[in-house]
Amino acid sequence: MIVFTYLSDWRMIVLFASIILFNFIYNFKPLRIKDKPPLELFIQTGHILTAFFSIVLHDLAVLPWQTIVYLIFFCFLAHLAGEIMDLDLDRAAGKKTSAVVLGRIKSKLLMVAFLVVEVSILNYWFEDYILAASLGLFLLWLLLDVFVVYKDKPYTLAEMKLFGYGKNAIAFASIIWMLWSGKLVSPVL
Repeated sequence: MIVFTYLSDWRMIVLFASIILFNFIYNFKPLRIKDKPPLELFIQTGHILTAFFSIVLHDLAVLPWQTIVYLIFFCFLAHLAGEIMDLDLDRAAGKKTSAVVLGRIKSKLLMVAFLVVEVSILNYWFEDYILAASLGLFLLWLLLDVFVVYKDKPYTLAEMKLFGYGKNAIAFASIIWMLWSGKLVSPVL
């Protein structure tokens, strides 16, 4: 914290304090939001602080509010996807997550809703049809998953690994696309 504050300015102290606060709220009693659905989804927005960390460290312009709204839904989606993968283990361990409370199908349908919002944001606020189309394909797959292929059936370990590798490959490609296009920092509306 001292080194980063020296390399940037006093705002880094505020960021570190915020990161510590988010972690405390998520992990420790009396709040321990990780056990209080749906609050454990909302607290994931703390991951956006890493973007602000980079902004302060490199003295960059603040992200547009539209980008932050997109990132909020991205955080919700990413966390809920992990909860769905862990659903049976979390249920067996007595953990209380949004996916455990909602069940597999309703959790996937909530992911569909988050994806619809994300695709809409990408189309209308950023005119990023490439990233929107890739999320749209994931949306279509998720609808097939819910209504045709898996329904309420859990994924096997091999399927989860395959999905994980695929997700990481797509994430890497989308990072390259976002860096190259710059669309997520240039809203049109």
